[in-house]
Amino acid sequence: MNVETILRTKGRAVATIGPDETVGAALDELISRNIGAIVVSKDGESVDGIISERDVVHALAAHGTDLLSLKVAEVMTQRVITCDPADSVEQLMAEMTNRRIRHFPVVQDGRLCGIVSIGDVVKNRLDEVEFDALAALVHRRCVRTRSFSTAH
Repeated sequence: MNVETILRTKGRAVATIGPDETVGAALDELISRNIGAIVVSKDGESVDGIISERDVVHALAAHGTDLLSLKVAEVMTQRVITCDPADSVEQLMAEMTNRRIRHFPVVQDGRLCGIVSIGDVVKNRLDEVEFDALAALVHRRCVRTRSFSTAH
């Protein structure tokens, strides 16, 4: 399985916000969309940063409620780790675990084309486990049916 598989299921829509928007506006987007991170992009195609709930909590500790009027660029994570649609889900899980990152923008040919969260990865893995269990069940029933019909 690769990242493209996840994107086919969840879609390629990505919430973005400009770096000159306020943190207050970013929080409004996080809340209204019920998401944990927004890609920061000047043009909707580049990844200039990412602002997550974690970034907001750190900024709150440093700036108090004044953070609401700060620019997103002042609070965002600037060095964003991205992935490619061809990357394996196993690679992505390892990176999420090792780097303690929950959101990976997906970039292909230098353009933003999706985002994958740890929740998306978990859902994908659960779907795989469920499919494997159903396939094993069908296989066992087919084997039993063949064994039964050859015994008579």
